[in-house]
Amino acid sequence: MAVQSIVELSDANFDQEVLKSEQPVLVDFWAAWCGPCKALAPTVDEVATQYAGKLKVAKMDVDRNQATPMRYGIRGIPALLLFKGGKVADQIVGYVPKETIDRSLSRVIGAEYDSAPAVAKAAPAPAVEDSMAPAAVTANVIK
Repeated sequence: MAVQSIVELSDANFDQEVLKSEQPVLVDFWAAWCGPCKALAPTVDEVATQYAGKLKVAKMDVDRNQATPMRYGIRGIPALLLFKGGKVADQIVGYVPKETIDRSLSRVIGAEYDSAPAVAKAAPAPAVEDSMAPAAVTANVIK
């Protein structure tokens, strides 16, 4: 793990580090042999740095710890589970861009993330405009 603020989880410390955490926790379920997990690792490191002090970021190796992934129904990796108040608030499976993780954090945790970069907050706006344009064109064609 490249970032020191990322907590390494085990079946033994999961409840204490995640379920009893005062802060929301993003848990990355991964394995050393998993290519997409390796590709997502720098993004998880970036999230840990960006949200330091507001979000705990943790990683769990599913090969070394099998009880916790089984408990949460982890069937595919990488899998990111976002915990808030000791409960799963959101889940992302597979390799995703950082913007997807940022949107999940904003949706689940909301106002706590006012300091998130403007780029991450602004990213969804163009997508909405873009998605409206084809609908307008389609509506004109149908008429």
